Amino acid sequence: MDKVYNMSVFVRVVEMGSFTAVANHLDTTVGNVSRAISMLEEGLDTRLLQRSTRRLVVTDAGRRFYDRSVAILADIDHAEAEARDALLEPRGTLRVHAVPGLGRDLVTQTVLAYRQKYANVSVDMLLSQRMPNLLEEQLDLAIVIARTLPDSAYVSQRIGSSHCVLVASPAYLAQHPAPTKADDLGDHQCVLLSTVDYAPDEWHLEHPGGTDIHRPSGAHFSVNDMEAMAVALRAGAGIGLLAGYCAIDDLRKGTLVRVLPRHFTGARNVYAVYSSRQFVDAKIARFVETLKACVGDQLLAYAQELGIPASDVS
Repeated sequence: MDKVYNMSVFVRVVEMGSFTAVANHLDTTVGNVSRAISMLEEGLDTRLLQRSTRRLVVTDAGRRFYDRSVAILADIDHAEAEARDALLEPRGTLRVHAVPGLGRDLVTQTVLAYRQKYANVSVDMLLSQRMPNLLEEQLDLAIVIARTLPDSAYVSQRIGSSHCVLVASPAYLAQHPAPTKADDLGDHQCVLLSTVDYAPDEWHLEHPGGTDIHRPSGAHFSVNDMEAMAVALRAGAGIGLLAGYCAIDDLRKGTLVRVLPRHFTGARNVYAVYSSRQFVDAKIARFVETLKACVGDQLLAYAQELGIPASDVS
């Protein structure tokens, strides 16, 4: 095995934290991965990883060698990419992860617009609520919604922001008089959204006079998917918080109406997240640009239509 290959195996082990995961990723054996690390350590005459049956720990020398290896491998990748124009012309397969509510509409539209412009790129899109491990799942990019992103080795770019508004069906409000203040929500059936970034047991509702906190009680239905929640609300299940991008069509058609129309949740940022590398493949860079133009601009338009103050959108 050559030194460059062994370095790349070592970098993968540090990033993925498992010989088995790296072996599966590289379609090789655990023994080959172990030999690659051992050959590096023998050549360097130093221990890079402390191994046990349960975990791997990177030594101080290993951490320094990892940092240098990442830079060296990035330079090699860049030289190869220049030869095949990967940094100049988008081509190949782009594997994208997106949260379902945003992914089913706005991100899908973005993919179609992107494909019209860059026909040499095929797009595989995966929808799920969780934040994926880009390296282990061999994804190029993830589109996530969060107040803030945790520190990680990933690069992120903010695409735009989203707010939730309170909505209910006309049929529900015909049977239950609409609340006039946040305290009145306690007299209503609330449908709850429960995801990583939306806690179902506490609603923080901003309005021109400040912030109200409502703690829904006695709810009989909660769900972790925004569109499933919209189905329940259209059927008259109660009052719930829907993201603007999910509620806007129903609000236009009148199948849902605003409740406490001056109230809304604080901004959740929409981020494009991809692996941290010095040089970004053209297919990823151009897709992020397309996301900003399609998703970012549309989210801004929705916020304006919903009457979200400009100071809360930026």
